Amino acid sequence: MSVGLLFDTTRCIGCGACTAACKEQNKLPLPIDPTLTAYTWTVVQERHGVNVRSLCMHCLEPTCVSVCPVGALVKTARGPVVYHAAKCIGCRYCIMACPFGVPKYQWDRAIPIVGKCILCRERVEAGMPTACASACPTGATLFGEREALIREAHSRIQSGPALYVDHIFGLEEVGGTSVLMLSSVPFEG
Repeated sequence: MSVGLLFDTTRCIGCGACTAACKEQNKLPLPIDPTLTAYTWTVVQERHGVNVRSLCMHCLEPTCVSVCPVGALVKTARGPVVYHAAKCIGCRYCIMACPFGVPKYQWDRAIPIVGKCILCRERVEAGMPTACASACPTGATLFGEREALIREAHSRIQSGPALYVDHIFGLEEVGGTSVLMLSSVPFEG
């Protein structure tokens, strides 16, 4: 079974606890950047009056993995798309291929690597939720089996149709993603 995240914009208060937890878990340096960088792997941004998380979507069929000529990016059986810096040759094909513009390159280093969310692979393999889901004080970010998250998303839409756009982002986009999103405004915005 594949795991993932469900992010609900209606519950996000924009506190940034998810970003801080990601920085701590992955030993990423401060500061917390306002956009995704090789050192900030998730951010909360306000768009059209709604707080939205940006992070690797952990696609079910990730183009970053398919274009990597050396296997530095791998889709694990549990869902995370992980990066192996020791294999990376710095071609940056993954950066060009990602439909969400997620992988970022460390342009400031002599021997740079790519930085992106790895869905807390070690925590997931140990049976724990991701750091961002554990830190979320409102339940805006939930961790779990993808199928259970889909059921939860449908349940939320059905129980609060006035709160949500009747669409689960990530269910079908780019072939499906392990990160699913609910919103009160259309996703095109």
